[in-house]
Amino acid sequence: MIIIMAGGRSSRIGREKPVLKVGGVPMLLRVYREAEKVGETLVALSKNTPKTRELCLRERIPFVETPGNGYVEDVKWLLHEFGPFISVSADLPFIKASDIARISEAFDRKTSLTGVLPLKLVPKDLKPVVYRGYAIVGLNAVGIEGERFFELNNPLLALNVNTPGELKLADKIARLVGR
Repeated sequence: MIIIMAGGRSSRIGREKPVLKVGGVPMLLRVYREAEKVGETLVALSKNTPKTRELCLRERIPFVETPGNGYVEDVKWLLHEFGPFISVSADLPFIKASDIARISEAFDRKTSLTGVLPLKLVPKDLKPVVYRGYAIVGLNAVGIEGERFFELNNPLLALNVNTPGELKLADKIARLVGR
């Protein structure tokens, strides 16, 4: 199962991120359309995201409401409710079905996989979260024991929209690449 994480408070951007448009399309729809090409997909939302709930209802996208007490707590809750799953952040507007398929195929349902990009692939203008020499991206496999990095190769996964500046950049890129 693929679960799109869309229940956060969006405190850095000040508005519900999943419904913000990139290239004229809400980010959640961009991510959902790619994820559903790979397999059964569900959106995890919370009391923090009423507009996202409305979008899911309008578009007939399946969803589940998490307790909304924070990302880690929601992931633990989802793992308990659904078992091991692929986790995709709703704020990755340039994720491709092939990215999700690659991590899904490598997932043994036991060991968690943290999606990472080698820093040499990260576009210079982006400032991703860096850990142990890799950019951490919002595509993961949530297992029940242990964890390892999983290298991806889509440079645009480094653009996870958290600020108004990143939203503006994502919109510009979407218009340039026609996505």
